[in-house]
Amino acid sequence: MIQPGITRISQLLQRIDLPWRAIHVAGTNGKGSVCAYISAMLHAGHIKTGRFTSPHLIDRWDCITIDEQTVDEKKFRQAEKAVRDRDLADRIRASEFEILTATAFELFAQEKVEVGVVEVGLGGREDATNIIEHPLVTVITKIGKDHQSLLGNTIEEIASHKAGIMKHGAPCVVDASNPSNVLDVLEATAQKVGAGPLLRIPIHKGQGDAALEAFFKEADLERHQQINVSLAYCAAKIVLQQRAPTSALIAGARGVRWPGRLQSLDVAALTGRTEPILLDGAHNAQSAEALTLFVNKRLRTKCQSITWVIAVSQGKELLELLSFLCQGADNVVAAEFGPVDGMPWVNPTNANEILETARGLGVRGSLHETGRDVLGALQLATNMAAGGPVVVCGSLYLVSEVLRLLRDRAEIE
Repeated sequence: MIQPGITRISQLLQRIDLPWRAIHVAGTNGKGSVCAYISAMLHAGHIKTGRFTSPHLIDRWDCITIDEQTVDEKKFRQAEKAVRDRDLADRIRASEFEILTATAFELFAQEKVEVGVVEVGLGGREDATNIIEHPLVTVITKIGKDHQSLLGNTIEEIASHKAGIMKHGAPCVVDASNPSNVLDVLEATAQKVGAGPLLRIPIHKGQGDAALEAFFKEADLERHQQINVSLAYCAAKIVLQQRAPTSALIAGARGVRWPGRLQSLDVAALTGRTEPILLDGAHNAQSAEALTLFVNKRLRTKCQSITWVIAVSQGKELLELLSFLCQGADNVVAAEFGPVDGMPWVNPTNANEILETARGLGVRGSLHETGRDVLGALQLATNMAAGGPVVVCGSLYLVSEVLRLLRDRAEIE
């Protein structure tokens, strides 16, 4: 259950000293990737760094890292128990996300991190992570429509929630590819709270960093990936100032592997397929559009038909999502992810509803559903594609399940 507001998290942490400083990141899409790049760059600059992102990928504790390593499970469980005991003793009735946030912040203090890179869970202004009062810098990534029942139905209302992480005197790095009405909301909020300079990224062509441009070409990054790296680079430079050379930051970025975001994945151990699949957590219209651009550019050039494996959380705009992804000759295998550890309120859309929506959009390839059998969906897609492109998307929870299947298979073997 989602419970907006910072009253409960404040009570959970009221007796805990939090000496570390924060980089706070909000947005609809790209914020997890930006956090990954920032923490890698700070680590490369010899800053002891913690990172807290959500949701977790495979295990609940993998959303917390210390110096680019997932926190030890035993330490996580000990810190979580202390937070839960405090919640029970003080009758706070905190939500699961508030418990997790407090656990992450307490672990940062225990591990003596200098800087915590913190991703907003939902929105910004009333998110549990917004207990951060004096961030070193805030970052706002691409903003689109998502979670309208909680954040509002207009892009301006949603932007206002995201802008709620801005704080007096703290610079704010923003994605300048956002629509002008979004940027207007961010500018107005920055002025209202007395935030530090509003730094718009990317800047005009020809005024960027040559080393960063060279890295983009080397890594063959898509445009939205370039912007995310640029946002992280700007934020990291503000924190590091002259403590590390540009080459160290680029080296940090070069080592980032962010699972489930345009990830080429070998699933031979699960299905016998020799070609990799594409795994992406696209779950709203904006991220689906970015995924579609990549698929059309990289995959449809060799084969006009894509085989999609799709699972979607309840409450998402299914029609809008599929209208970006699917074309007439494509195949669709609809599935449902299983229960999400620590997030009992998250449920999948019925697989038949996904198929009916695809049919309504004129998709005329093979359409099948496998219910809760995600492994069966991968095997069916492998057979249907016959060596052609397979793309798994629609939810980060589906991404999690695929990665967990691979891990479990590896452990058995």
